[in-house]
Amino acid sequence: MTKFSELNISETTQNALLRMGFEEATPIQEGTITFGMEGRDVIGQAQTGTGKTAAFGIPIIEKLDPKSQAVQALVIAPTRELAIQVSEEIYKVGFGSRAKVLSVYGGQEIGRQIRALRNNPNIVVGTPGRILDHINRKTLKLDNVQTLVLDEADEMLNMGFIEDINTILAAVPAERQTLLFSATMPAPIRKIAETFMKTPEIVKIKSKEMTVENIEQFFVKSHEREKFDVLSRLLNVQQPELAIVFGRTKRRVDELAHALSIRGYMAEGIHGDLTQAKRMSVLRQFKDNKIDVLVATDVAARGLDISGVTHVYNFDIPQDPESYVHRIGRTGRAGKSGMAVTFVTPREMGYLRIVEETTKKRMTPLRPPTSDEALLEQKKIAVDALTEAIEQNNSEDYTGLAAQLLEKFDPKDIVAAALRSLTKDVDETPVNITEERPLPSRKPSSRDRGGYKGGNRSGGGRSQGGRSRSFSGGGTGGSRRSGGREGGGRRDGASRRSSSRSEK
Repeated sequence: MTKFSELNISETTQNALLRMGFEEATPIQEGTITFGMEGRDVIGQAQTGTGKTAAFGIPIIEKLDPKSQAVQALVIAPTRELAIQVSEEIYKVGFGSRAKVLSVYGGQEIGRQIRALRNNPNIVVGTPGRILDHINRKTLKLDNVQTLVLDEADEMLNMGFIEDINTILAAVPAERQTLLFSATMPAPIRKIAETFMKTPEIVKIKSKEMTVENIEQFFVKSHEREKFDVLSRLLNVQQPELAIVFGRTKRRVDELAHALSIRGYMAEGIHGDLTQAKRMSVLRQFKDNKIDVLVATDVAARGLDISGVTHVYNFDIPQDPESYVHRIGRTGRAGKSGMAVTFVTPREMGYLRIVEETTKKRMTPLRPPTSDEALLEQKKIAVDALTEAIEQNNSEDYTGLAAQLLEKFDPKDIVAAALRSLTKDVDETPVNITEERPLPSRKPSSRDRGGYKGGNRSGGGRSQGGRSRSFSGGGTGGSRRSGGREGGGRRDGASRRSSSRSEK
């Protein structure tokens, strides 16, 4: 992969990217940044989770005049969650430039947004309805917009915003740069490109970027309150050499890392609120095998070069399938096999189907171990450890002590005591994990349906191969255990103007 330092980006922006933990450019970033900084129009055929926010955010920041009091860039996004996420990420990219970024969306009191617009933001990110509302009220002036971004254009088409987008595009100066991102290119989106863009460069993610061939994929259907105990037992049984646990929010990451530490795991968490020094320290420990479980958000893990990961656990299923592919791609690298386990609450099973339809691969239901089964597995590990120690035949210094013990005790009792001392108890110390609301119900959209037919997913039933996978398979290596939101979630159901449509 190309490093950001090779893309002619200012030192200020490079430092901001380092603060965010971004070391290397993803394919969509590499292509878009190069053309974007040259002032070219770009069509990026990419989905959420490929790093496209930084792909258009970096050129915007690089061209920005922070002394100007005019809106110089306008980003249109389909949902309020995405608008908030995009604005936060652009703010971080422009941290050193002191860029003023504002998000506007339906459901938030408009008077508050009007007051914020009077503070002269450089960049405005918003949903179509609310942007149009501000244009009509003359509270959003677009005369000096140099860069316009359409993010997830096909999703805005699906939601019925195409007329609003055309109206907004007509209100922006004709002499501007336009960046359009869309997972698919239906006719109305192609028409926008033909009408409003000038000989755009096309940057498309190759299909091979989305492969997950070497990774065994499982799912565990579990209620929110049960997930952590199940995760602990899986870690006991599967004994990952290096594992990443993904959480949906920063709070989730902090709580999981703390809870895992309480249970005796060598775990640390990373997310966007940590200082750069702390983030780099955690990653260095992980790469040096000083911690064996890294807990992370999508944003924190993006762009990091981590090798040797044997297991990925999605404690929260991601909101979009591309983030899923990005997460599990942390394992199964360099021809090695990997394992991914995704926790799904009953209300989130629709997201599981969408992931399967995107990857064209069905996940196998995994029956989580009980406490007794986890303890049995720990006993087997103790037997293996003792057997290995005997076979190494390097215990000469202990033969005298062994003889003394044999004079006093029965050999079976001695071996049993040795195994008992090597067996790690299943620790179920109570921990505090705040329950997260499930993702909003979602059915596969036309974009997600690629001809793959997912079957009925009961979670504990039969897999496509005729049986469900038991808990004990796939463990590798030995354990080295020691004694605000970054994701989306809610829909914004507030109606706008006289329309019955709503912005998520």
